[in-house]
Amino acid sequence: MATVATRPFEHHVLDFLGYLEFERGLSRNTLEAYRSDLLQYGAWLAETGHDPLALGHPELSAFLSGLAAGRGAKPAVAPATLQRKVACLRSFYRHLRREGIIEHDPTVHLRAPRQSRRLPEVLSRDEVAALLEQPKGSEPATLRDRALLELMYACGLRASEATELRVADLDLELGVLRARGKGSKERVVPIGGAAARALAAYLRAGRPKLMGDRVEPRLFLNHRGGGLTRQGLYKIVQRYATAAGLAGRMSPHTLRHTFATHLLAGGCDLRSLQEMLGHADVATTQIYTHVSAEKLKDVYFQAHPRATGGG
Repeated sequence: MATVATRPFEHHVLDFLGYLEFERGLSRNTLEAYRSDLLQYGAWLAETGHDPLALGHPELSAFLSGLAAGRGAKPAVAPATLQRKVACLRSFYRHLRREGIIEHDPTVHLRAPRQSRRLPEVLSRDEVAALLEQPKGSEPATLRDRALLELMYACGLRASEATELRVADLDLELGVLRARGKGSKERVVPIGGAAARALAAYLRAGRPKLMGDRVEPRLFLNHRGGGLTRQGLYKIVQRYATAAGLAGRMSPHTLRHTFATHLLAGGCDLRSLQEMLGHADVATTQIYTHVSAEKLKDVYFQAHPRATGGG
């Protein structure tokens, strides 16, 4: 045991990554993520002088707490990334235990520090109306932008779903579209009247001029006639958000959050909302019940005469 413990930390990391690659068959992306996590852990060990084969649960918890809080100029690590780092450390120390390099696994009771879940930014109805009024005129790009914004709010589409949408996925007569979400799972989502009208105008007078002589199945096109990219979509949303006085308050995903929150506030049930958003688990959809509760509290404290102890 003593001779093994004198090996440098990097040797154990390489041995562990080799095990993951050749015996577990993990993907290149996962291996790279674990390598990055262990290099970060190694840098912390070098800073603090801890022996990776002798430390215990308190030291590992301190390492993770530091990541969760952020250090110096480094921002706090996102909860999902923190969970991955915990999984990496558990797997690493289990491997050392199996190999007989350590006698006790210090990660048995290791958990990621709890972080408060930040509620998504949601626009009010007036703010949405101000945003959707911004694309003015009948130029092809303006017709596209109006249709894009209306559709993302009307259907709660992710940015990737909007850019991958094809003309064949629309049925304006029935008022529905077919969206392809994560894992290429398809779902059918209703299209509201305002979005349907904006789409009809774009398909009639905007898209043909943008496409020119090209053949492109995707619905939303750039000025060269190719499919709009996620970066292009982001720039469009940011431009109109700035014009509507919402700069810094929204991204394309904000329209999805707003769609969900407004539907719940209007009486939509959680299961139907789950279907429209394409969530695999209703627990993911439940965050919007918290958003709605926060909005209700805001309204209450603004409107109730005795909410703040007055009256």
